[in-house]
Amino acid sequence: MDIESSIYIKKILQARVYDVAEKTPLDKATNLSQRFNNEIWIKREDLQPVFSFKLRGAYNKMANLSQDELSRGVIAASAGNHAQGVALSAAKLGIPATIVMPKTTPEIKVTAVRRYGAEVVLHGTAYDDASHHAQLLLEQQGLSYIHPYDDLDVIAGQGTIGMEILQQHNGPLEAIFVPVGGGGLIAGIAAYVKYLRPDIKVIGVEPVDSGCLHAALQAGERVTLDQVGIFADGVAVRQVGKLPFDIARHYVDEVLLVNTEEICAAIKDIFDETRIITEPAGALGLAGLKQYIARENCSGQHLVTIASGANMNFDRLGYVSERSEIGEQREALMAVTIPERPGSFHEFCKAIGHHFITEFNYRYADENEAHLFVGLRLKEGFAKKDRLMIKLRDKGYAVIDLTDNDMAKTHIRHTVGGRTQHIENERLYRFEFPERPGALLRFLSRMGQRWNISLFHYRNHGSAYGRVLIGIQVPDEHTKTFQAFLDDLGYAYWNEADNPAYRLFLN
Repeated sequence: MDIESSIYIKKILQARVYDVAEKTPLDKATNLSQRFNNEIWIKREDLQPVFSFKLRGAYNKMANLSQDELSRGVIAASAGNHAQGVALSAAKLGIPATIVMPKTTPEIKVTAVRRYGAEVVLHGTAYDDASHHAQLLLEQQGLSYIHPYDDLDVIAGQGTIGMEILQQHNGPLEAIFVPVGGGGLIAGIAAYVKYLRPDIKVIGVEPVDSGCLHAALQAGERVTLDQVGIFADGVAVRQVGKLPFDIARHYVDEVLLVNTEEICAAIKDIFDETRIITEPAGALGLAGLKQYIARENCSGQHLVTIASGANMNFDRLGYVSERSEIGEQREALMAVTIPERPGSFHEFCKAIGHHFITEFNYRYADENEAHLFVGLRLKEGFAKKDRLMIKLRDKGYAVIDLTDNDMAKTHIRHTVGGRTQHIENERLYRFEFPERPGALLRFLSRMGQRWNISLFHYRNHGSAYGRVLIGIQVPDEHTKTFQAFLDDLGYAYWNEADNPAYRLFLN
């Protein structure tokens, strides 16, 4: 190990995290171990006082500030776990703390930060807005900035998790699966574990729509993602930190990407095992672990995952439950076209046999045919789904698999019945609206009276953004003007005109 790396090891060994943080247990996941035929352990960072590992790095950074720096106070920008870690650390050290949070931050998180005595400044609609404002206050008031991940002392604080894992599990250990946002956690764990046990794989896990470390390792340099997914908000980072990347490129074995359904299934798995509900970012490690087992077809290995946080908004649970069945390959969604005649429903039900139906939506198409939106519970995974679709097609049914169709899962299953023959020039778009007062009004004001809204469906599942499906009537001669409107709006959007679920059920 080179001199630079030895600095991290020394910092980790000297970290002062236990003034305020807990040495969390490494629990054997008995049910998961039996189910996957591997020895699986869960590092329970959800048991920290702020229900997240972030406390370790925040406190270690602040404990290493000079007395003069402490007396002037600290500042941080965060919408979640880092904010609570800084606030509690400041209370422990008896110093003032200012936390800049986006106005879209759920009230439960704002209240938690204020409960520790920190001053909360609400600014902007996203983390980048809050971070920029924090830098302005930093310069104006001479405060010390506590970065959530791109800092030597923060990384060292998070690295104590790796130290504890090796202390608590001194037997065979093949891999540790670590959730990745800005990279501070995996950097600290990788630096320590690879120093003592280079044989152990350190594997990062990111959402497929927020893979900033995965992209950086592929490119050989840090890259900035155009946009990031919002479901696992605790790791929604567009660019991995500089220091974490320098460590990861040498000591991280690989980074796995998991989708929303896999994350939801992992949340359910951890609940079934421990009766605690992790936030989406907190279940990333287990989602990656399961993907790794399936890919490697391994058995008898000793694998550790980290439940990194449990600050879950209650109103997200319905969404998690809805998606977890698909993530575990226990539910399939499909569109089926049947003849529009007496008895056709009965014939279709006979064709699908004794499958447990989770959803059944019907919409009259015309005098010849009808379209069904069907959800089926599976006992044998997606292999059973594929066999059933072949069987239905052999019987003459037109079948489309919607299991991986995000628009169908988020919107169409709730809007079947809106089909009409009298809408001209309809264009269908899926948006992510910032969840704040006036977001819809801003959209409508920018659009003005130029185009008519022909369809509207909104969903929010406890995140900073709402998911919106909108149909707008735009004549061809207005195409350029409409595109300019979309670009000026600044909301993330997707054109869904070619989505088969739209054509079958709404268009």
